[in-house]
Amino acid sequence: MAQYLTVHPDNPQARLLKQAVAVLAKGGIVAVPTDSSYALACHLDDKAAADRLRRLRGVDDKHHLTLLCRDLSELANYARVDNAQYRLLKSVTPGPYTFILEATKEVPRRLSHPSRKTIGLRVPEHHALQSLLEQHGAPLIATTLIPPGETDALNDPEDIRSRFEHLIDAVIDAGACPLSPTTVVDLSDGTPVVVREGRGDVARLGL
Repeated sequence: MAQYLTVHPDNPQARLLKQAVAVLAKGGIVAVPTDSSYALACHLDDKAAADRLRRLRGVDDKHHLTLLCRDLSELANYARVDNAQYRLLKSVTPGPYTFILEATKEVPRRLSHPSRKTIGLRVPEHHALQSLLEQHGAPLIATTLIPPGETDALNDPEDIRSRFEHLIDAVIDAGACPLSPTTVVDLSDGTPVVVREGRGDVARLGL
C-alpha cells in the first residue's frame, strides 16, 4: 500500500520529503504534484522503475518520458541546447512547459526516444516538487498521471490514492493541482513546434 505524505504546498516538511526520496532510492514510483497536474515519477537510473512507469501509463518506448529538473543548468546536462533554444527556455522556466530536445549521453538510451534520441525536459514551478528535487539531488523521470484508456490527468491526491494505492509506492499530497497538462514544444529539429497546447501560454513563447 502506498505511503501517503501530506505536505504544505509552499513550505513542505523536509522530513516527509526525505521519506519520498527514500522510496525513490529503492526503485519506488511516487505521485508528485506539479504546476500542471499530478505526475508519476521515479529514479533516473532505475530501469525497472521506468519500465513500471510506462506500464502504469499504458505507453510504449516511443512515448516521451520527461526529466523533471531543478533549473536550466541541470537541464543542460541532459539535453543539447543552443543559444537560441536556451533563451527561449529561460523566458518561460520555471513553468508548465515541456521541451523535447536531443538527449546527451547523460540520459540512458532506454529512456530517450528509440529512433530520434530525444527526451522531454522541464523545470516545474511548484514549491513541493522543487523541494523534492533538491532533496533528491538529481532529476526525476516522470510522466503525466493519466490513467490508461483515459484522456484527463488526475489532480486530486485523494482520488489518486483510492485508484493507485496498490500500484504505486507513495503519494505526495500538496493539495489539488491545476487540471491541465503542460504545453509541449519540440525543439529537436531547430524550428520550435508546439506539439500540444496546455497550461503554458503559447504567446509567451513568441512563436
